[in-house]
Amino acid sequence: MSNTATPSIRALGLGRDFADRTAVDRLDLEVNPGEVYGLLGPNGSGKSTTVRMLTTMLRPSRGSAQVAGADITRDPGAVRRRTGVVLQGTALDPLMSARELLRLQGRLQSLTSRQARVRCAELLTAFDSQAFADTPVGKLSGGQRRRVDLAVALVQRPDVLFLDEPTTGLDPASRRGLWDEIRALAAGHGVTVLLTTQYLEEADQLCDRVGILRAGRLIASAAPHVLKGEAGDRVLTLRFCDASAAGRARELLAARGEQLHVAEAAPLTVGIRLTRPGADGETLLTLASAGLHAESLTVDEPSLEDVFLRLALTPEGVAAA
Repeated sequence: MSNTATPSIRALGLGRDFADRTAVDRLDLEVNPGEVYGLLGPNGSGKSTTVRMLTTMLRPSRGSAQVAGADITRDPGAVRRRTGVVLQGTALDPLMSARELLRLQGRLQSLTSRQARVRCAELLTAFDSQAFADTPVGKLSGGQRRRVDLAVALVQRPDVLFLDEPTTGLDPASRRGLWDEIRALAAGHGVTVLLTTQYLEEADQLCDRVGILRAGRLIASAAPHVLKGEAGDRVLTLRFCDASAAGRARELLAARGEQLHVAEAAPLTVGIRLTRPGADGETLLTLASAGLHAESLTVDEPSLEDVFLRLALTPEGVAAA
């Protein structure tokens, strides 16, 4: 992904007030072409309001934003022509089939009847939906309906796709299937994807970068691995065959002072907080030199949940680069 490319989404000081509160407060955001960007935050943090502004469904109270090169306030029609949107819940007519909905959407997007049929066939194939293409949407499973939602949003070949909690209510298999389809859109077709989600695993697995919203403000924005790296140190836990060996290991490691910190102790286990790269290897070499060998070891990495709990649900928190 080029750092010099013009962002597909750029917001500067974007904000939205309601009668009793500020839903989004001075949002600065850039999302690059072909990137999958996730917005995280507790309920009421401003995720859906942000999506509604960027898709021209809601006029901002202040600030500006461009989506796919068009200004959301001055040229909302161009924004709509260049974007696809899948909101929470399905807005599909339950009595219509996927084939009917896709052809109708094509005609609404000014495709000829033949072009609409061709595009419909392409999308049914791309989303592996031929088997239920003629079944009323109301009779489909949640995962099947979500695939139709996505297909309808892609009829016009959008440059940017907005997904507001797209996998809510789906079973794990359907959720992972949808992840694969979103990845393919970004990697294979260069579609920029901005999604909101409350599933931290989803953001970690799917997104190139994530932003964390708290009370309408973007307090962190970076790749998941960067945020996790800033959340805390890895912890190496060693289990020994007897308490005596564990005790000797604990004493030896504690004597190393600031280089390694013994994080926890139990009769047979020693936990070491790894404060720098390569510390795990140094620890094992130190113990081996003293004739101490662990029965087993595990390394626990900070999770995106750790980041979320520290930043989104506490009054502290500093935005990441």
